[in-house]
Amino acid sequence: MLVHLYILLCVKGKIDNKMFRIICVLIGYAIGCFQSAYFVGEFVMNKDIRNYGSGNLGSTNALRVLGKRAGAATFVCDVGKGVLAFALCYHFFNNSLLAGTYASFGVILGHDFPFYLKFKGGKGIASSIGMDLCLMLFFNPLVTVVSFICGIVGLLLKGYVSMGSICLIVSMPIMCLILSAPKEVTFLVFVMAVVAVIKHKANISRIINGNESTLFSKK
Repeated sequence: MLVHLYILLCVKGKIDNKMFRIICVLIGYAIGCFQSAYFVGEFVMNKDIRNYGSGNLGSTNALRVLGKRAGAATFVCDVGKGVLAFALCYHFFNNSLLAGTYASFGVILGHDFPFYLKFKGGKGIASSIGMDLCLMLFFNPLVTVVSFICGIVGLLLKGYVSMGSICLIVSMPIMCLILSAPKEVTFLVFVMAVVAVIKHKANISRIINGNESTLFSKK
């Protein structure tokens, strides 16, 4: 609906072309607000995941609290949000990499700060992976390949999902810069990485202190 409104206003000459950024962020935010971990826990497992484990509305906590199937379902849905928003806006806005990236930025905001859950959500890594996959398809496969390798290495070092997540997300803007992605795209990916690192500040503290949970730890 937002895309159709944008197109209609553009045809009538009532909106500046720069307005597409706001439209894409709003579309992404709406998609990102679908909290997979919350809905899987609440309606499938009859459990509010916010009251268990780390309390985080992400696939890792869903895995630990709800089990492998629920964790996998949450992960796939969260990745799908990133893919859907990016591909949708990329397609509707003349194959614009920038439009897709703004939509992904909106997804991260919606996932991390859902309005109907008092702005307390997840950390946005799975949805960032969705954007990462789209960068492979629509920009350069090396961004995805290198970031995935960094994430896997970070995970395997100590078994910390948080370390793997941080390595993955931080490597993305670095690769965008190295591969000469559009400056605004690189900046947005950098901002998303900063948000992710801030959301992981408690994990970083636990890693430093040596008491961070590993992948299959149960709190």
